[in-house]
Amino acid sequence: MLSEDNAVHLKKEFSSSLPCSKSVVHEDEKAKWVLKRHVVLVVIGLCFIYMVKISFSSEECDMARIHYVNPEHAKRAQKYAEQILQAPCRPSFTKKEMSRLFLDKYNMNASPFIRKDVNTQQDVFKYEPPFGFNKFSEKLQELLERLPEYDLPEDLQSKPCRRCIVIGSGGVLRGLELGYALNQFDIVIRLNNAPVQGYADDVGNKTTIRMTYPEGAPLSQHEYYPNGLFVAVLFKSVDFGWIQAMVKNETLPLWMRLFFWKQVAEKIPVMPKQFRILNPIIIKETALDILEYPEPRPKFWGWDKNVPTIGVTAVVLATHLCDEVSLAGFGYNLNQPNTPLHYYDNLCMAAMNGQTMHNVTTETKFLQKLIKQGVVRDLSGGIHCDFCSKTSL
Repeated sequence: MLSEDNAVHLKKEFSSSLPCSKSVVHEDEKAKWVLKRHVVLVVIGLCFIYMVKISFSSEECDMARIHYVNPEHAKRAQKYAEQILQAPCRPSFTKKEMSRLFLDKYNMNASPFIRKDVNTQQDVFKYEPPFGFNKFSEKLQELLERLPEYDLPEDLQSKPCRRCIVIGSGGVLRGLELGYALNQFDIVIRLNNAPVQGYADDVGNKTTIRMTYPEGAPLSQHEYYPNGLFVAVLFKSVDFGWIQAMVKNETLPLWMRLFFWKQVAEKIPVMPKQFRILNPIIIKETALDILEYPEPRPKFWGWDKNVPTIGVTAVVLATHLCDEVSLAGFGYNLNQPNTPLHYYDNLCMAAMNGQTMHNVTTETKFLQKLIKQGVVRDLSGGIHCDFCSKTSL
C-alpha cells in the first residue's frame, strides 16, 4: 500500500515527465507539418515544371503561311450545312443509331447532367473523377443544393425535334464562313475557352452550352452567352471548390488557386440556374464502353491515356440531348504538323505530339465511324468530308 510520502514522490515524478511528453507530441506534430509542406511544395514544383515544358514544347505556326481556303470549298461547306438544316428533323434518330452501333455499351436513358437524386444512382459512385464521383458524395450534394435546375431550359425541352452542333476548336474552321449556319442550330455546344469574339464569321456567336473544366473556362466575361448553360466537367477535388465558388459568386481562395495547372476564371457571369454538372457516366460511357479504354487505376501523377477529350465527350453528350447531331471544327491531322491546331491562335498541329492524356488516334477512328455511318454530320470536313468532291452535293 502506498504511503502518503510515496504518493507525493510518484506525483512529482509523473509531473516532471509531462513536459517531456508534451515536447515529444509537439515535435511529432511539427515533423508532420514539415512533411506536409514539403509534399505540397513538390506537387506545386512538378506542376510548374509541367507547365514550363508545355509552354516551351508547343510549336507555333507562321500565320502568314497558313494554307489558302479555296472559295469553292467554302461554298460547298456552306451549302452542305444549309441542306442539313433545311431537311426534316428526325426525332430520336441519333439515339437509335448509337444504340444500333454500340448495343448495350450505349445507354439511351442516361441523364446528361447530375440531378438532386444522384445518391440513388450507385453507378455514379463506382469510380473517382472524371469517370465517377466516388469519395465526393458530400461535396456533390452540397453543390447540388445550390443548383435549382438540372435539365435543358423549358423552351428547348418543348421542341419536338432538336438539332445539336458541337463546335470544336480546330483550325479547319478558318475561312469556311460557317458562322451563320452554325447559329441556326437549336443547341450550340462550345468547348473550353474557344472564343467567338472576333471569329463569328467562321464559328458563329450563339452559345447554348459552354462545356469545360475549370482551367478551360474563358477568362473573358464577353465569351459567355447571356442565356447559355455552363456545363462543368469535374476532374479533381479542387474542382468542386471552384465550381461552388462560381455558383455562389465568391472569390476563390488564394490557396485553392495553387492547385490548378493554369489560371482559372474568377467569375462566371451566369445565374445559378444556368449551371450544370456533367454526369460522369457520360465520360465513363465514352471512355470505357464506347472507346474501350482500360479501367482507371490509381496513379501518383496524372492519368493513364484513357481520358477522352472534352470534344469527343461533348459529341456523346449531344447524342443524349438532341435528335440529330452535327459537328464542326474537329480533326487532328498529325501527318501535317505545320497546319494550324486552332482557329484562334498560332499553335501548330505538332503541339499535339506532346500531350499524354488523350488517345487522339482512337478518337478519330470513332468519329469517322459515326460520320461514315451517317449517325452525325461533319460540317467542316476535318474528320470525314462528305462535301469535298464536286459531285457530293
